Amino acid sequence: MDVMPLLLLVAGSAAVAAAARRTPVPAPLLLVAAGLLVSYVPGVPEYTLDPDVVLPLVLPPLLYTSATDSSYLDLRAQLRPVALLSVGYVLFATFMVGWAAYQIVPGLPLTAALVLGAVVAPPDAVAATAVARRVGLPSRVTTILQGESLVNDATAITAYRVAVAAAVGEGATWAGGIGEFLLAAVGGVGIGLILMVPLHWLRTHLKEALLQNTLSLLIPFVAYAVAEQVHASGVLAVVVVALYLGHRNWEVDFATRLQEEAVWKMVAFVLESAVFALIGLQLPVVLKGLGAYEGGRAAWYAVAVFLVVVASRFIWVYPATFLPRILSARIRRREENPTWKGPFVIAWAGMRGVVSLAIAFSIPENMHNGEEFPGRNLILFLTFTTVIGTLVVQGVTLPPLIRLLKLPGRDTQAETLAEANAQAQASRVAEQRLDELLADESNALPPPLADRLRSALERRRNAVWERLGQVNPITGESVDDTYRRLSREMISAERAMFVRLRDGRYIDDEMLRTMLRRLDLEEAAAFREAA
Repeated sequence: MDVMPLLLLVAGSAAVAAAARRTPVPAPLLLVAAGLLVSYVPGVPEYTLDPDVVLPLVLPPLLYTSATDSSYLDLRAQLRPVALLSVGYVLFATFMVGWAAYQIVPGLPLTAALVLGAVVAPPDAVAATAVARRVGLPSRVTTILQGESLVNDATAITAYRVAVAAAVGEGATWAGGIGEFLLAAVGGVGIGLILMVPLHWLRTHLKEALLQNTLSLLIPFVAYAVAEQVHASGVLAVVVVALYLGHRNWEVDFATRLQEEAVWKMVAFVLESAVFALIGLQLPVVLKGLGAYEGGRAAWYAVAVFLVVVASRFIWVYPATFLPRILSARIRRREENPTWKGPFVIAWAGMRGVVSLAIAFSIPENMHNGEEFPGRNLILFLTFTTVIGTLVVQGVTLPPLIRLLKLPGRDTQAETLAEANAQAQASRVAEQRLDELLADESNALPPPLADRLRSALERRRNAVWERLGQVNPITGESVDDTYRRLSREMISAERAMFVRLRDGRYIDDEMLRTMLRRLDLEEAAAFREAA
């Protein structure tokens, strides 16, 4: 097995993603553009998206890390709009795009056109949320986009399976399709509910951070594989498990949390970078199989499908936003009246991604009677152009659109004030507990050490309030920023001295590693406070 193409993909995509952080261009767009340019460079290997790799091996960890970073409480509060987008919109887009393709492309059967509709129906909100973080979208809009991206793949994959079964001649019926959808949805959620409690119990009872993190890396694959084994939705199983574990993450040992956060950030960075680069690298593969559809006709079909995909989202989002308010007085009492701006951004943030391409590559080449699958190469081409079109057109225009609409962003002053009040309440409880512990003779400490505990508590209590205070007119830093910077400078000086002592043979390497780890933990604590 030649591993060099894989190494080149990972290293190249990571380098491009790192470079994107120094530019105003979101990383997904730059990665796709780089993939398109590199795909025709002589000597570059031909990369083909393998659905047997992407769906069971790439999709679960991406879903897992996104779901654990999401808020279960926020998603529950936005359950209606998330469900209307992740289920209702995906099915609506499947039929809209399928019917349009059936009318536009001569000779394309309706069943094959519905396969295309299911393939391009689910938006990939990775790119949208990447943009949202940069421009500061309201938290409600970001929550809805994240929630949609967690569930819509399950809807699309199930709709795709039903459409393919009808296209290849398996005699699929409406009742059978609805039954398969319910089995996938209920089964996926059920598997997730069954697995989440024992998996959390294992995480909290394993005593070594290394074992706990090994389990963490296995969880998304286990949940996905178990659900798919019983023909349920692996996507939903992963999401349910991840939301529960993320919600209860505070019960896990602190060392595990520190390691886990670092590990999953790296995994997500590598996978997201690679999959967006892979999208661009598919151009030669897609064009090579286009055959009879080459030329102006293929371009016309691509533009038409792209426009239908964009229009269908607007057609769905606005009624889904305002009709429930019109029909329900309870919703009108509980929720603020939305403006037209939020739904417009949600509708425009409908970029497609690697899942659509992976599903398209899984379309069988032949039907049950041995004939070629009708329009398979065209479906693959239209999926590719839709993914590229939405990423480029919508991805490039989304940031200026958000700025033009002047949506209210996150209120950082109010958030910092809430954080300060929460820290003050926690500090009071901690101080009371410390007094109780020190009153017990078995917990007796020398006064300097007891004072050190109190000063550390006071430091945490004041740190947030200091962010609200004035800044240093010379450096532009708050008092807290200056404290952290000086602390890191002191730690750096200690670290350099330890290394000199090791080099002079006053201490050995094992002692050096112990001392450096202690300093690293202190510096990590300072960095987390700064974040």
